[in-house]
Amino acid sequence: MGSTSLPYMETKPKLIFFTDFDGTITVDDSNDFMIDNIGFGREKRQVLSDQVLDETLSFRDAFREMLDSIKMPYNECIDTLLKNMKLDPYFEEFYHWAKDNNVPIVILSSGMKPIISALLEKFLGHKPAEHLTIISNEAVSRDGKDINSEGGWQIKYHDDSHFGHDKSLEIRPYAALPDGERPILLYAGDGVSDLSAAAETDLLFAKEGKDLVTYCQRRGMPYTTFANWSTILSTSKDILSGKVTAGEVAAKASLGV
Repeated sequence: MGSTSLPYMETKPKLIFFTDFDGTITVDDSNDFMIDNIGFGREKRQVLSDQVLDETLSFRDAFREMLDSIKMPYNECIDTLLKNMKLDPYFEEFYHWAKDNNVPIVILSSGMKPIISALLEKFLGHKPAEHLTIISNEAVSRDGKDINSEGGWQIKYHDDSHFGHDKSLEIRPYAALPDGERPILLYAGDGVSDLSAAAETDLLFAKEGKDLVTYCQRRGMPYTTFANWSTILSTSKDILSGKVTAGEVAAKASLGV
């Protein structure tokens, strides 16, 4: 596949930044917030999450069971999240830096597009510019009900994978580009929905203290921890300017430097 048929290559970027949304761009996970406060609660969610991490249950099945416990109308769910979610304090700076430096941002989310779009618009004060793309699951009507009625919605998965949304599928065509055409590929994430993307890029940012770090440690996969987007911004600037390579950052991380 040539670079001409890949949408994020249209501006010939040197770097593409793929990222999770919930708990990565946002401080807290909007889906976890809904499940814990509107659905069946944190304790049951944690049991299912642990099963996914242990690979005894697919993310697809676990996440559907979690979201199915939320009966609140969809528009009310969005309103609740708009009141309770916060943006990472440094993401907006990263967003503007990326726009100014021809760095496409590709949000790969297991969440649902209407929620992500509404939150980003509120956080940024405008609809995201063209350099930001959202690839995610959707929310659809359940059993012909109005989506904005009690028990009226359900998740519609992006693909048939056991993740529901296999994030690696979006990254692989760019990773397969030949030397000289292939941009530097970075990824940031925090949880079990990021497992499919974790090994696909040149450098993985994993949020400290979260499930993705646990997974990487178990698998012996290199990762660089971040507490917020200030680390991601400064590292991305250094890589784009040629001060360091993604491989050098990854190698230091694997040595614990």
